[in-house]
Parts: sequence; structure tokens; C-alpha cells
Amino acid sequence: MRKLNCLTAIIVTSVGIASLGVATVVQAHEAVLKKAKRAKNTEVEEVKVWGEARDSASSGYTNPTSVLTQEDMVSINATTTEDLVKYEPSIVIRKRYIGDSNGTLGLRGSNMFATPRSMVFADGVPLHYFLQTRWSGAPRWTMVSASEIAQVEILYGPFSAEYSGNSMGGVILIETAIPQERQVHVDLDYFAQDFSAYGFSDRLDGYKTFVAYGETFGDFSLYLSYNHLENESQPQSYYFDSQRTLNNAVPVTGLITDSDVYGKPAYYFGDTGIEQAVTDNFKIKLGYDFGEWSSLLNIAYEDRNTLRDTPNTYLTNSAGTKVWSGNFIQDDIAITVPTSRLGASELDRRSLSTGLRIKGELSARARFEANMSDFRILEDNNRASSHALQDPLFKSRGLTTNYEDTGWQTLEGKFTFSDVGLSSLELITGARYEAYELNLDTYNSAAWNKGDFAGYTGRSGGKTNISAAFVQANWDINERWDLALGGRYERWQSEGGYFSKDVAVTPEYDLVDVADASSNQFSPKFSLGYVPANTWLVRYSLAKAYRFPIVEELFAQSQSYSSAVEARPDLKPENGLHHNLMLEKQFDAGYARINIFTETIKDAIESQTTILPSGSPVPSVTTFSAVDEVETDGVEFILNRYGVLVPQLDIRFNIAYTKSIITDNSTAEGPNPATTLEGNEYPRMPRWRGNLMATYHASDRWDLSANLQYADKSFGRLQNDDTAKNVMGAQDGYTRVGVKTTYDVSEQIELGFGIDNLTDEESYVAHPWPGRSMYLSLSYDM
Repeated sequence: MRKLNCLTAIIVTSVGIASLGVATVVQAHEAVLKKAKRAKNTEVEEVKVWGEARDSASSGYTNPTSVLTQEDMVSINATTTEDLVKYEPSIVIRKRYIGDSNGTLGLRGSNMFATPRSMVFADGVPLHYFLQTRWSGAPRWTMVSASEIAQVEILYGPFSAEYSGNSMGGVILIETAIPQERQVHVDLDYFAQDFSAYGFSDRLDGYKTFVAYGETFGDFSLYLSYNHLENESQPQSYYFDSQRTLNNAVPVTGLITDSDVYGKPAYYFGDTGIEQAVTDNFKIKLGYDFGEWSSLLNIAYEDRNTLRDTPNTYLTNSAGTKVWSGNFIQDDIAITVPTSRLGASELDRRSLSTGLRIKGELSARARFEANMSDFRILEDNNRASSHALQDPLFKSRGLTTNYEDTGWQTLEGKFTFSDVGLSSLELITGARYEAYELNLDTYNSAAWNKGDFAGYTGRSGGKTNISAAFVQANWDINERWDLALGGRYERWQSEGGYFSKDVAVTPEYDLVDVADASSNQFSPKFSLGYVPANTWLVRYSLAKAYRFPIVEELFAQSQSYSSAVEARPDLKPENGLHHNLMLEKQFDAGYARINIFTETIKDAIESQTTILPSGSPVPSVTTFSAVDEVETDGVEFILNRYGVLVPQLDIRFNIAYTKSIITDNSTAEGPNPATTLEGNEYPRMPRWRGNLMATYHASDRWDLSANLQYADKSFGRLQNDDTAKNVMGAQDGYTRVGVKTTYDVSEQIELGFGIDNLTDEESYVAHPWPGRSMYLSLSYDM
């Protein structure tokens, strides 16, 4: 209550000096939305982008928005693309370390594991990964480098008919720069952290090299880039067991006593060790302008290797020898270490993304844009050993997880007509088709590191597709009022689903077919804007949205040494009703906004991962639950200003209060249940989140920046029984402080130094967040 009163006081005070916003207003008011230059006479180089250029004060016609330009990104220690949005309102990026392939995204009422509720595009090409959810469903951020990005726009909620129900959380639109002349850019980055937890303590480091070349040849433009990243991560999992009654247990020392996420005693015996991530990315972009039309061909290739082959056991026997599996006892506490728990693993992943964007004018009042994309997994092969490599019992065997014929294709065409019947009426209409396929095999291997085939242990997969048509009318009624009405019709189908259920007496490996399914849904959209005074905006937006189940949720059945997954073919589409009220006050150099929003999601699909004790067949099991109804209410306060107190100081500040509650679970629980989830908080949804970025321009060459991230503790389980803090598996709150400084040695050379998590705070997002991290950077432009 005290925190809520504080927020109320902030809001009341803010309304007196500024109001907030969740959507932009009419064209007559656009001049107000343009950010003023800082008082100093510094020339700002114009950066052209492939899509629509925005400035930091822009907001969407129907959606609450946030826009970052290159000027806004100066205070961020950015090594990969997702770093650029992690300080924006109501966003969480679960980036466990630099180079993490599982950097999931959560927006507003959609938590970090509800990955199918958020969309990410780069130059019109999807980066979101709607084949899987949870950590496996993280956007493919590395298909675009942080160094090539000119602008990022975030749309909150599903209020635009142009986007599917996968925009329940929001949409991130990334635009890269168009070469205007011959350009050569080089980034050299070094980063390091000292990390200690449980029985691990070490210094970990890495580096990144980025090289780009841009050129124009008349109406043609060419962009080539190569990005190489290598990094060592802190251990991602710490293994424990509960106390057991065992015979013939071997006496050991080194067992660490702590608790599990439920607050019960847990005895930690080892960790996964350092994870070594190596990523190579190659990018080619070809642009061509012909008359009033332009096109962009975008090809990105990723080659990733993640190796984990140095696990740590904390246990030694009476002879001083490390032990890796078996039954052990220390001080009358007996535990079991399964044979595979401290095993090694290696991931090889190669992906190819191809996108084509064509847009132009059909007439003075009509425009057309088409976007096509194809994403293919060329290789995704994860190999795990049956034992720790150092275990005397290890005989080279292992388990391989392999993706075959997996990827997606999208096709969209969109018309925009202006002055339709009225001089201020715009009509947007179009159609979109998306097709997804996933096929996942797990099989035994005689030689774990080769991934050879020695018999299936699991197979599953299937296909989904969505056909959609949309229309939206944007009407500037007069200088004070504007109205947007829209709708989206979608037809969803699942087909070809299967999973394995082997029958021992049959010679073949048996598969069970899953019945095809389909669903048709219509999602209306509404937005009304009002300008009560010259620099004030008010907007109310309302939308329905349907998020259809993805392939993994419907069909994936798998078990590896590290986890098991159980799918739910009977899942219904998530059914969302979303409201947003925005108040905004524009300043000469910035704005303040308040968003008040509410979301009601029926048939919410939640992935539930349970960490199991050491003696279990796998460390964790994941199932998909259907929750009848989840209600989320929230308030955001946003203040972005340039030249605060002094002309040289810029700030971006936001704070959000979000309350997400399970209001109905009667279908699963039935009448008069002994226990209920109703009234529980929805998992991984902290009540309070806040961010601050401040940059002081000490001179035309020297910038000094500081940043702050805050979130309070949340639950990781629907049952809300994981209450322990600062232990493996917890969903901890955190307060992380960062600093950065950059100095332009010359027009061509820039040096940078930064630190994240300055206080070296230890916290967990199931896995440990990074410790204090240092960054050194050198950039060269020619």
C-alpha cells in the first residue's frame, strides 16, 4: 500500500507538470510531437532508415508506443540487439549472459515465458520465434546486430488491426540505416565479469568483433556485415538434492547446505560449469529504388556453437578424489547424484533468414507495401553425454536432440489509401499468411560428441498456419479529435501433428497422429484521441485479440537428460480483451505520459516448469496449462526529457505497477476444490518495475551516462509456493546500477567504457543473472 500511495503521489504531481500518453494524435498536432534540438548548437547527422523514420517523442495512432533513436541509445552498454530495449517501460529481457541464445522477451501482462504474445520485426522481417515457447521461443535477436540499428519502436498491446493476436504484449519494430555513401564501420568490444555462487568462483570474459561495409551505386544500395562474438558465461544451473535414506552411501565432503525455491533444505553438489558461446553472423542487404518505389532484400545467416563440458562437482571422497555420480553422505545427510546430472552438452545451430520488402506509391493517394520472409533451421543439433566426461563410469554414450524440416514462411500485402471520401480519412487494408512447421527427434548416441543415431527415444512435431485479413480506418475528425476503427479476421489451422508412443512388440518406432484442428476469430479495434490543449493528448484504446496455440504447445513431447516436455493438443486460443487510457504532456524537448491499462485473458496458456530433486529421471519437467482467466491491471509513468535542469543532461525514466491475478481456474479444478489457484499472482510478473537512463554531454566529444533497473520479486509457479529468495530457481527482485562513458578521439574513432550491475548484486531469474560486468569498446568509422 505504501508503494501504491507513492505511485499515486507521483502521478498526481506529474499531471500538474505533464501528462502522459499512449497514442499519438492528429496530423495537425504533429509539430508538437517533434523533439526539439538541445539548446547547444550541435549538428545532428540525419540517419535514414529502411522503414518509417520516427523520433523519440512519437507515439502510435492506436497503440501506446516508445521510440528510441541512436541518440537515445548512447547510455546503454549494448553488446547484442536485445540490450537496446531492456530499459523501456514494462519490458523484461531474460538475457542470462552475453551471447545467450535464450534471451526471452516479456511485455506488460505477458511474462518472459509467454514468448508467443510478443512480436519482433527488423526491416519488416520477423525475428520472433513462434515455433516454441519459454526459453526456446526467444526471438532470434542475433539476426540483426546492435551496431546496425538506427531506430527501435515499441508498440504496446494489440490495438492495431495490422498485427495478429501475437501482439497481446506488444510489437518491437527495428529499423536499420540506409547507406548514403561509402561507409566502413568497425566495433571491437571486450567484456568480463567476476562471478561467485555456491561452489563456483571465477573470472569470465569474452569479446565481439563487428565489421560493416555500405555503398551506394546510383539507385542501388549495398550493405554487408560480419559479427563474431565469443563469451564465457557463469554456470546456468546449480544442482541439489533433498535428504534421503540410503544404504552403502560413500562418505564425502564439499556438500553445500542452502534451500530450494520452496524454502526447504537443499544440498548442493555441483553446477554446469562455464558455458562457452560462439556466434558468427553474416548479413547482406540489397536496396533498389525505382521511381516512387523501393525494395530491400535482406539475407542473414547465423552459425552458433554453445559448449558446456567443464561441469563442477563440489564433492570429494576420503581419498581426496572428485566424485561425479552415485549415493553419497556427509554429516548424516545422504543424497543421490544421477549419472547424467553433471554431463556435458554441445549445441550446433545454423539458421538462414531471407526477407523481401517492396513499397511505393500507386497514386497520389494510394500506397502499397509487401513483405515476404522465409526462416529455415539448417541445423539445430544438441548433444548431451550420459555422464560427466570425468566420471570413470562414462562410456562415451549420450543423447541427441535434433530438429528436421523446421522453419516458417510469411507473406503480407498492405494498401494505404488517404483522403478516402474525406480529406482526413485514411484507410489501411491488407492480408497476411503465416505457415510454421516443427519436427523434433531425440535419439541415443553411441558417441555423444558425434551425435550418431542409436535408436529413437522420442519424436514429435506438426504444422500450423494462419490466414488473416485486416482493415483499419484512421479519421482525423478535426484538430481536436481523431478516431480509429479496425478489425482483423483470422483463420488458424493445425495439421500433421504427431508424437511418439512406442510399442515394444512392434519392429518400428510407433507414432500417434494428432487430429487436425481449426479456429476462426474476428478481433475488433477501437481508438479515440482528443487534444484538450495545444500540448496535451488523451487517448482511449480498446481491442480484442486471439493468440492461437503454437506447434510446441500442441505437439512437442520430448525428454532429454536435462528436461522433459509434455504438450497439450486440446489447447484453445487465448482470448484477450485489452484497454488502454493515455494522458500525455509534450514539452519543447520531451514528454511525460501516463498509461492506465487492463487486460483480461481467457484460456491463458501457461508453461509450468517444475525443478525436481536430484533422484528424479530429469532435473525438470515442463507442462502446458490452460488457465480460465487472468486479469492484469497496470499503470505506467514515463518521463523522457532532453536538457533537464541543464542543456547537457538527458533522461529517460519509467516506472510501472502491474497486478496480474488468476481470477478463474474452475475448468481444471472443478467444484469445491481442496486448493485453488484463484487469487494467486500470475507467474513471473513483478508488481513493480522501473528504469532510468541519464546522459550528461560533457562536451561535443564526451558523454557520461548512468542507468538503473529495478524489479521486485515475483513467483515462478502458478501455485505461488516458490517463496525463497536468492537461490537457484527463484524469481528474484533486483536493483541493478550501470555506468558508461564514451569519448570521440577523432571523427573516426570512439572509445567506450562501461559497467553493468555495479554493486555486484546476486539474484536469480531461475538461473543466475550476471555479476558485475565490465565493458571496453572501440569504434571506427571511415
